[in-house]
Amino acid sequence: MKEIQPIQIWQNGVFVEAVYLNAWAVNVTLGTSAVFCYNLLSANQQRLQDGNLTMTGEAYAQWEVDSYAWDWVAAQLNLTITGDYVPLVPPQPEPTPEPIVEEDIEEAI
Repeated sequence: MKEIQPIQIWQNGVFVEAVYLNAWAVNVTLGTSAVFCYNLLSANQQRLQDGNLTMTGEAYAQWEVDSYAWDWVAAQLNLTITGDYVPLVPPQPEPTPEPIVEEDIEEAI
């Protein structure tokens, strides 16, 4: 998944901002073509738009690395990739201190 320059998508009567692009190849015919499925997602990863794109001809012939496919999908959708998706990691909770037991205090003295 990639982060994209935010775009507005009309959904259910309101504009919603898409900030992520997800894409994957679903049907590759070696030497000929590849079909990519894609989703545009909001910040909370709500799917806003889905679709398929078919890569053929010179574009398919030039596809050697994943970054090319990402750039091609983004170009077809008129999107600008701004970086890789980095999932948010929730902060780790502070450890709960062990209660001090009276016996432990006596042993330490």
